[in-house]
Amino acid sequence: MTVDAGLTAVGAGKRERTKQANRTAILDAARLVFADIGYGAASVRDIVRGTDLATGTFYNYFPDKESVLTALLDETAGEARLRVRAARRGGTTLDAFVRDGFRAYFDFLIEDRATSELLSRNAGTIRALFDEPSLVAGVEELAEDLRAGVEAGLIPDHDVEYMAASMVGAAFEVGARMLDSAEPDPARATAFISGLFIAGLSARA
Repeated sequence: MTVDAGLTAVGAGKRERTKQANRTAILDAARLVFADIGYGAASVRDIVRGTDLATGTFYNYFPDKESVLTALLDETAGEARLRVRAARRGGTTLDAFVRDGFRAYFDFLIEDRATSELLSRNAGTIRALFDEPSLVAGVEELAEDLRAGVEAGLIPDHDVEYMAASMVGAAFEVGARMLDSAEPDPARATAFISGLFIAGLSARA
């Protein structure tokens, strides 16, 4: 590699790090703003005010505040899906499959205060975004795991598409209610929702 090529590579690497840092700064600021005053009341100016960036720089990364919220949901949903899927795939019984998956989700919700406040404050807005790819993927992954469970004889045969949509929707609503509690209790939320779905699936046997 020539000296000029090396300098070019170094410069490109620095620019990429700067771009990533700017994007992260915008997302971090937006998470706090949306949690504090709500998505509906927030403006791009409010988000930028929480960074060291100029307003024009914001638009180099996002066209509007909705795209920022979508990016935040992508991050959150992606991490939640990894944890939940690992938990339920580790289950060797119907009870464990259902209970461990829900518990992993509720534990994730209360782990990061900023994220939990974002979800709690903007539950209505997030409901309207349930067709976002990152959220749809969670339903599709659960349907795949339910189908595999049926084929393995772990779970009674049933309509996995409806069941996956029901479980994800119920988890969101119970999670939102849990976060609204003065003392969020993932164990209580898990016991309640797991009892419903375990009983329903067991009745199919």
